[in-house]
Amino acid sequence: MDYFLDMDVQLAQRETAKYVLIPVPYDATSTFIKGADKGPQAIIDASDSLELYDIQYNIEACAAGIHTDKPITDTSSPEKMVNSVYQRVKELLAENKRIGLLGGEHSISIGAIRAVSENFPQLSVLQIDAHADLRDNYHNSPYNHACVMRHAQACANVVQVGIRNVCREEQGYIVPENIFYAHQIHDNTQWIEQVTERLTDNVYLTVDLDGLDPSILPATGTPLPGGLGWYPLLQLLERVSKTKKVVAFDVVELCPQEQHKASDVLAAALVYKIIALMELADNFFVPLHPLLNHA
Repeated sequence: MDYFLDMDVQLAQRETAKYVLIPVPYDATSTFIKGADKGPQAIIDASDSLELYDIQYNIEACAAGIHTDKPITDTSSPEKMVNSVYQRVKELLAENKRIGLLGGEHSISIGAIRAVSENFPQLSVLQIDAHADLRDNYHNSPYNHACVMRHAQACANVVQVGIRNVCREEQGYIVPENIFYAHQIHDNTQWIEQVTERLTDNVYLTVDLDGLDPSILPATGTPLPGGLGWYPLLQLLERVSKTKKVVAFDVVELCPQEQHKASDVLAAALVYKIIALMELADNFFVPLHPLLNHA
């Protein structure tokens, strides 16, 4: 299958689809477990196992149309990859598409955030992650996956959730009221409301899958204990979608492993949950589509 979800091909056409997913099979700057370049295809393949109807949200969001665009291929250098993503996102925003990126390592977010910020000047970036990613330069590149949020800070308000690994250099760039460390929120019943209060009206959502606990998603490049669970993450996303507008998103840092296929399915399910929440936030209930016949 060459597109997201096991749905009728008519719902996957670019011309009519409301949502466009951009695969970015890039993994040049990661420094621990390699394989994030295989993440986009693993997400697409795993999506075949998902039901189109979401029992939790009572919606079949794919009826709005989800097109899986051609992968970004100009990845000969970090700079060229960032520019390619930037240009593709700008092109799709001009078509009024709602955009999601499938990673790939976290550096793929740089070009997308930059492009989205030009369309939405008062933008917040909501980062779900184990790492702050606030280095100016790492391994001789300012476009390393460990530098993505420094770029985001240049064009948006950045709110960081689930962080549990920070180097000394990054501490100088942290905005204390905008960071929600994992060890501080695990027993704080008010953290979700506190996060949403720090966001502006328009939100770019970036989910580094190592922000989740490795007990539910081990197949990522830099796993760390103490991450978010599935339902706390969904509760956060539900609250954000009800009070803010998620204008674009990405899901990154899946490193597929043959023995951990459940990680691929979780990533695919998360992509579809985000789209469902975006649809609900648009006050547009999608009835069951007559073309759909998903066993």
